[in-house]
Formats: sequence, C-alpha cells, structure tokens
Amino acid sequence: MKNRLLWLSLGISQILFLVLLPVWLKLLAYLHPVVLVVVWACVTMLVFFLVYLIGKGTITVPSLLIKSVMCMYSLGLFILLFFRPSNQEYKQINLMPFRTILGFFSGDAHFLVAFYNITANILLFVPYGVAAYLLNKRPSKVKLISFPILSISLIEAAQYFTKRGSMDIDDFILNVLGVGIGYLLHPIIQKVVVVK
Repeated sequence: MKNRLLWLSLGISQILFLVLLPVWLKLLAYLHPVVLVVVWACVTMLVFFLVYLIGKGTITVPSLLIKSVMCMYSLGLFILLFFRPSNQEYKQINLMPFRTILGFFSGDAHFLVAFYNITANILLFVPYGVAAYLLNKRPSKVKLISFPILSISLIEAAQYFTKRGSMDIDDFILNVLGVGIGYLLHPIIQKVVVVK
C-alpha cells in the first residue's frame, strides 16, 4: 500500500510539473530561475500530500528533515525575493491596503503576472504556518501571531531598502494570510504527516 502511494505520488507530481512546464517557464521573465526548483518542490509536496490523504496513508518524517527542507525552502524563497532579473526597477512604497490587489483584478497587469503575484504571495508562505505546528507540539499564540508579522515586515523593508523589491502592504497582507492558511491546514496535514 505504502509503495503504491509513493509511486503514484511521484508519477502524478512529475507529470503535472512537466505538463505545466510552459507556464512555469514564463515565470522566468519575472523571476530568478530558482523559481523552477521552488515550484517543482511545491507541486511534488502538494501531490504527495493529496495522494496520501485520499489513500488514507501516512508519511513518517523526522523533525530534522522538516527543518532541513524548510531551510532549503527559505533559501529558495530568499533568492526569489531578492535576486530578480536586472531589468526590473523597484522604488515604490504602497501603504494603502488592497490597492495593488485591486489593481491586479482591474486588469492593470498581465493575467499571468497578476495571478502569480496574488497566489504566490499567499501559497509560498503556507509552508511556514504548517511547519510551525509540525515542529512545535503547542506553539504559543503570541509566537504564532508575532513571528510572521515581524518576519514579513522585515522582508518587505529589506526588499525596499536594498532596491530588490517594493514595500507593499498588500504583499504583507497576502504573506500573513498564507501563514494563517498554513495554521488552519495543520489538523488535516497531521492526518498524513507524522513527525518523529
């Protein structure tokens, strides 16, 4: 049963990634090539989780492996956030909530750019919410609230001051939402992932 779920997960995730490769390649116009590795890892983990959830299987994962994967994931995310193509210029500050998001919905940007910006700003931070619960049996509410707010605020400020991104309250809102979704998904993920 476990081998069947493993091979099924591996097969589906790799086929899905390859089928959608033309979409992923379009992201290279806006982002560092490491985006392909980050997207591949996210697609693979998502498919593994869904196959095991539907197949009622479990995956036992050492906490050291989760910490190592999160460190590599954070490095990939750091590269995505701070090492963008040189033809892009960032000098803006947006402190008005939802102005950028509403601009995307009104058609101010190409669909792929708008879709990527909104979904990526949420989905790329979901693993942090999940990991917070997987690695801590009972994390304190103060840490669950303050750590993402402080961390994401520092990222936004660093992007602006290093001219590697713009400081945008909407990015902050979407990132924190992503971490919150990770927190909410924790009970479902615990049905599949067992940390030892």
